[in-house]
Amino acid sequence: MLRLSVITDEIAQDLSHALAVMAEYGLKEAELRNVYGKYIVDADEELLVRVEQDLAAAGFTVPCIDTPLYKCALGGAEEAMGATHNAQERTLADQLPLLEKSIALAKRFNAPYIRIFAFWKRGPLTPQIEDQIAEALAPACKVAEAAGVTLLLENEHACYLGTGAETARMVARLNSPALKMLWDPGNALCAGELPFPTGWEAAKPYTAHIHVKDAKQLEDNKQQWVVVGEGDIDFKGQFEALKTSGFSGVIALETHYKHPDGPEASSRPCLEGMIKLCR
Repeated sequence: MLRLSVITDEIAQDLSHALAVMAEYGLKEAELRNVYGKYIVDADEELLVRVEQDLAAAGFTVPCIDTPLYKCALGGAEEAMGATHNAQERTLADQLPLLEKSIALAKRFNAPYIRIFAFWKRGPLTPQIEDQIAEALAPACKVAEAAGVTLLLENEHACYLGTGAETARMVARLNSPALKMLWDPGNALCAGELPFPTGWEAAKPYTAHIHVKDAKQLEDNKQQWVVVGEGDIDFKGQFEALKTSGFSGVIALETHYKHPDGPEASSRPCLEGMIKLCR
């Protein structure tokens, strides 16, 4: 059986309610990003205690701490460059302190993985930019190695490494036991890559965790988020490949589809679609 999860704030900011909805579908692993209106890396002690209590009461574990690590300008500029999902804006100089905080959170919640990115995209990805990214991420890998945690580099279309091929190339280059890949087919589609099978073939050797959201490609080279299973991504093929390969990581819904009745009404059909495709 494939292990399924949801990024909880895609259902509700109220963590206890999000967990109750997930439990209806037999899920027991909750990916943390925003809780009660705060990004988990910006939560104070009182809120973190509340999160612990909610998780314990519902019997959930945490497979991954979603952070905005390295969702910043590569050159150290301070201006905002894209959506941080309610996280505080931070510069390149802020990233290693944030990493230390994220490691403490991962240990607190017994989460094996910490999600990171590869800088806001401000132009084409060049060999020189890849050199800069590798130089900037290498110290984070060393810190993670020493702490005994694993970083997951997500392919993110708003960042320099948007495709499976680009992200896999960086993970291979850094060659750290503390760095793996978070594969997001939806982001790959937005970055202009065929997610399955092309992107997956590149990502497969390095992938430890997966995010799921579906989209339709529009004529103007934009995308429209839709219910999982109703878009242009071959999730049926993707899930079959995961089952065949014996993939043991977590597959987490990151809805993005917007129903007029709100996040829960958006996430329920997406979760149902994901579960159906996984059977």
